[in-house]
Amino acid sequence: MWGIMDSSFFDYNKFKQDKIRAVDAKFEAQKIAFAPLAYQAIRTMIELGLLQQIEDSGNSGVTRSELANKSGISEYGAGVLCEMALGMNVIKLSQDSVAGSPDKEKFILGKIGWMLLEDDLTKVNFWFTNDICYEGAWKLKESVVNGKPEGLKVFGDKWTTVYEALSTLPEKAKKSWFEFDHFYSDIAFPEALPIVFAEKPKTMIDIGGNTAKWSISCCRYNPDVKMTIVDLPGQTAVAEKNAAAAGFADRIGFCTGNVLDETTLLPSAPDAVWMSQFLDCFSLHQITKILKKVYAAATSETNVYVLEPLWDKQHFEASSYSLMATSLYFTCIANGNSKMYRYEELVNAIGEAGFELKTAHHNLGSNAYSLLVFRKK
Repeated sequence: MWGIMDSSFFDYNKFKQDKIRAVDAKFEAQKIAFAPLAYQAIRTMIELGLLQQIEDSGNSGVTRSELANKSGISEYGAGVLCEMALGMNVIKLSQDSVAGSPDKEKFILGKIGWMLLEDDLTKVNFWFTNDICYEGAWKLKESVVNGKPEGLKVFGDKWTTVYEALSTLPEKAKKSWFEFDHFYSDIAFPEALPIVFAEKPKTMIDIGGNTAKWSISCCRYNPDVKMTIVDLPGQTAVAEKNAAAAGFADRIGFCTGNVLDETTLLPSAPDAVWMSQFLDCFSLHQITKILKKVYAAATSETNVYVLEPLWDKQHFEASSYSLMATSLYFTCIANGNSKMYRYEELVNAIGEAGFELKTAHHNLGSNAYSLLVFRKK
């Protein structure tokens, strides 16, 4: 391996320690026990506009009766929601609130509440959980036992993976899925583009090109590159419309098919192959199978770029936690057999297909993506 650049701050040893006090551990356990109710309380406060009203009140705060009047709900309803939000530290009490006098309590937004309303990462995760994962998560046990995404059945029973269902999902669910998908990968694109085009590729295969965001970004970045998107029929139809709308119909071509299908052949001898947040949609065995197909199409000079958020290469604990939770989405909704991978297991799976890691760029974008660059051994 050459040129490995590891600037992540992940501390694996923290998983070997259990220093939490018993009283704090008990509190954390209660958070898990009541997690569905806690989540639904915040969702309700957001959808009724209560949390926004509290933010708008600034440091002056707002009473439960004022919240009730403005929202058209009962004071009881506003009260139980706000008390739960207090318990979660989502909201706080103003300094002039009077203890034991509910009518003299004024609610102000806490830091956690601000994150729920204003932080892009939190909002994307929150609504993705609500619109895609929440109902299907009740089938997590069955998914683990059967090795199938049993929770996907909430959207219909004719699909084996969520990717086949994407074009037919309810609009709200579809919006949350694509916002989740694009939010993570798109943020890394500005840092990835100079790395990729330092090698001056003229032809590039974009496997799992989805809505064509990467291919369009490449065409905007470099006036000469020709792109080929490989994806399922429903997705290439969307990508083709987007490519045409962006003015790149003559530079973005399409190879429609399932990359795991033996009949789907990749264009031969590309200068580069790109996979952005794609391989986490497959098991390690399937990843090796896909990369063997890439190997057959590649030359000794083809650079293979893999952009993935690896949970053991993150800056922050919150990011690692989010990725671990996302693995459960793959288990019960997406496909039943993939996950967000660690660095070594992904590199090893690709290596089994005959590739060698050339360079690893960690912490691209605010979401700490890793860009792994491979060539044939």
